[in-house]
Amino acid sequence: MKLFMAVAVLCVAMCSVCSKESSPKVQVYSRKPGEFGTPNTLICHVSGFHPPDISIALMKNGVEIPNAQQTDLAFEQTWQFHLTRSISFTPDAKDQYSCQVKHLTNTHNYSWETNM
Repeated sequence: MKLFMAVAVLCVAMCSVCSKESSPKVQVYSRKPGEFGTPNTLICHVSGFHPPDISIALMKNGVEIPNAQQTDLAFEQTWQFHLTRSISFTPDAKDQYSCQVKHLTNTHNYSWETNM
């Protein structure tokens, strides 16, 4: 009976943590400092979100860049999740790069800023 009560208390505690929605924190950056005409890697790291219903797209001039790589969905002790999407690219001054994040019913675009 004691074991059943302990499991029940743990389930209630976990459900209260899991039921809280958390908006994602988004970082868009490149592996190396941005230099036009030089190959680089565009990275979008999304963390601190719950539930895990999320999609990430790397964009060039408002169009999704195909064949981006994505890590497996991972979570922390707080049951908040994190995910990273990346792709090789060669920045050009005439192009705009961004990360589009859709979480639940919200969609936001985050711009990549060169370090120049």
